[in-house]
Amino acid sequence: MKRRDFIINAGGLLVTLPSFARSSNLPYMDQIGIQLYTLRKEISRDLKGTIKAVAESGYKQVEPYGFPSSQSIEMIKEACKCGMKVNSSHFDWNSILHPERKGVTEFKRIVALAKELKLFHLVVPYLAEEDRKSLDGYKTVAEKINKSSEVTADAEIQLAYHNHAFEFKPYQKKQTGYEIFIQDFSKNVAFELDVFWVKLGGTDPVSMIKKLKGRVSQLHLKDLKNKSKIPNFGSVPPDTFDEIGDGMINMIPIMKIAQKTGVLHCHIEQDQSPNPIASIQKSLSFLHSK
Repeated sequence: MKRRDFIINAGGLLVTLPSFARSSNLPYMDQIGIQLYTLRKEISRDLKGTIKAVAESGYKQVEPYGFPSSQSIEMIKEACKCGMKVNSSHFDWNSILHPERKGVTEFKRIVALAKELKLFHLVVPYLAEEDRKSLDGYKTVAEKINKSSEVTADAEIQLAYHNHAFEFKPYQKKQTGYEIFIQDFSKNVAFELDVFWVKLGGTDPVSMIKKLKGRVSQLHLKDLKNKSKIPNFGSVPPDTFDEIGDGMINMIPIMKIAQKTGVLHCHIEQDQSPNPIASIQKSLSFLHSK
């Protein structure tokens, strides 16, 4: 593996990062992405320097968060300047679930702005506890997302839903919120599957990808610390998140089955790390070695 080292200033910290020159045998590595939430603290200190670090370390696309905030738009513009693609973004879910709230941007405006910035995916990133107290709550969420998907479909943008572990918590007759989504989401709504949270929720990621064949648009590749408690539908300690290759989730079969079932993009993510830039590079290095 050829590599060159360089030093950048990201968020006031000097960081040495390797840049990879060879291609991997794994699918998606030629367009591997990163969910920028991993680097939220660095971005708040030095957005341009952090985005440059991501590009120089070998990532080919980014997925911003918080769209349509001014910060998220700047992430998109800086990523494009650095030669990376921006196909997808997480956005303010309140625009769909609670549009009546003060300060919430109208969803049609979000879609129009996404179209203007050439985004092809908009992802509902989270559900507040108030929206997931029961199976009926999940059904209401599905109805609202389905209605909004008509707007994105007209704009030729894919609307998707990103999971956590709580969707896999069983309710009456052991049915889960995620099963409601699988059953009720319209053909215009896809799944952005986060393999860390799927595993933490007690489900095998490969089996879930197979079950959802043709309905998963993107993956979040995120590793789970060995010997973590499973299932866990609540909060987790920061060190539960691990670099790819160090934890219990085997990403190789996940990426291979993703390719076979029509997944479009894969994004590395690590919600918590004492050194996020080093972590994203370590994860990328591991995948490049396969």
